[in-house]
Amino acid sequence: MSLLKEAFEKGEFAITAEMAPPKGTDLSHLIECAKKIKGRVQGVNVTDFQSATLKATSLATCKVLKDAGLEPVFQITGRDRNRIAIQGELLSAGVFEIENVLALTGDYTATGDHPGAKPVYDLDSVGILQVASILNGGKDMGGTDLKGKPDFFLGACVTPRYDPLELQVIKMKKKIKAGAKFFQTQAVYDMETLKKFKEETKAQGVDAKVMVGIIPLKSAGMAKYMNKNVPGIFVPDELIDRMKNAEDKVQEGIKIAGEFIKAVKESGLCDGVHIMAIGAEENVPLILDEAGL
Repeated sequence: MSLLKEAFEKGEFAITAEMAPPKGTDLSHLIECAKKIKGRVQGVNVTDFQSATLKATSLATCKVLKDAGLEPVFQITGRDRNRIAIQGELLSAGVFEIENVLALTGDYTATGDHPGAKPVYDLDSVGILQVASILNGGKDMGGTDLKGKPDFFLGACVTPRYDPLELQVIKMKKKIKAGAKFFQTQAVYDMETLKKFKEETKAQGVDAKVMVGIIPLKSAGMAKYMNKNVPGIFVPDELIDRMKNAEDKVQEGIKIAGEFIKAVKESGLCDGVHIMAIGAEENVPLILDEAGL
């Protein structure tokens, strides 16, 4: 059984951390960062051409991390593959005994470093969840029996700060119907957003594990940029002021992240956290220290 699934079933506060593959073949720094959190997290998410930018593949990186003793969460998007390729990569993940899968639609290619690339989008996140569930059942999308089947623990993403929030929760329910058992959220920085999200999911009868996204702030400018340009993210003014006045911006961002994780855990409003250090994976152990985890 996946460590992440086991943690949820035991009612433990689950922790995952994002690990982005490099633009190249040298994974030494990534492996070093991952090993420092071994035993402290239930999974390491490996991004899949994040922001439509060329990197080493999620599947290859997951295999390397698994060989290093970590439990990977294999992210897969529908942007770059048709249904044949998606099924092939999922089966390959099954061959490597990778159990956790996070299904994403994927950012549009125009936002990345190869803007001329042709997007595919044969399947969106719901479609990927559906096909992964079919593969779990021992068949492919064409109804052909598989010789050996995977056993995926499926997840998806959700944005708690969304207007109208009801529509986002309706989409959550579609993903759950398609096979999602857990959700990782867009970054959250205030408890009020989390409370409203919890109220809406409860009102709509949503039954799935939710891990709150944590992106450590690096500067006041970063916070202002996200507020202006990243849908679904809101950084309160008091946090922007803290970052602006801090002598050590990185340390203050780590402290803020740790404090929020503590508050989230104590609130009981979610089932865990997902830390997205975005290029500063070496800071994840420091965030866990600050949070007392």
